[in-house]
Amino acid sequence: MKKVIPEGSTLVPDTAKQVFEGKIFDVYQWPQQLFDGSSHTFEMLKRADTVTAICAVDDKILVIDDEQPHLGPRKSFPGGRVDTTDASIEAAAQREVREETGYSFKCWRLIKVWQPYRKMEWFVYVLLAWEVADSQSPKLDAGEKISVQGLNFDTVKSLVMQKTGYLGDSSSIFDPVDSLDKLLALPEFSGQTVDR
Repeated sequence: MKKVIPEGSTLVPDTAKQVFEGKIFDVYQWPQQLFDGSSHTFEMLKRADTVTAICAVDDKILVIDDEQPHLGPRKSFPGGRVDTTDASIEAAAQREVREETGYSFKCWRLIKVWQPYRKMEWFVYVLLAWEVADSQSPKLDAGEKISVQGLNFDTVKSLVMQKTGYLGDSSSIFDPVDSLDKLLALPEFSGQTVDR
């Protein structure tokens, strides 16, 4: 899949060997020559990328209360793992939003990508979605309890800046904007394109 990542991101080298395959995390190792000419085994984790969608429905932003068996309820934006069957990052976000909220949107824009840990090939993609195309009942996974609410911009920004649940991960997006219109006007993320 072609995807955009931040410049200077750390990737598992193509020469690395997978030494462990887990349900979420895989471990890769490779010999790395050091500056003194000696060699040492280096190691990185790899996992599926994740998507988060900030969705505008009229003048509200969708926020979910998400509860999973191993975690208590937490507020977040809709999102989840990128599946191997997803054609693109945007397709993954569209699928997750449809599953968790029941909404489909006409307009999408990628606004942020980051790599949470340099020793793990894992990227988090944040997309904006607006102009509702369709609404139906959510289709939740067996391990999810989700309730959806539409909140005004000021309430969402306050929750984000207070780092409520997982919303705080978006503080750098919300900090410089003071309205929904300015949020929806944020520019497309640009970085380096890779095929991974």
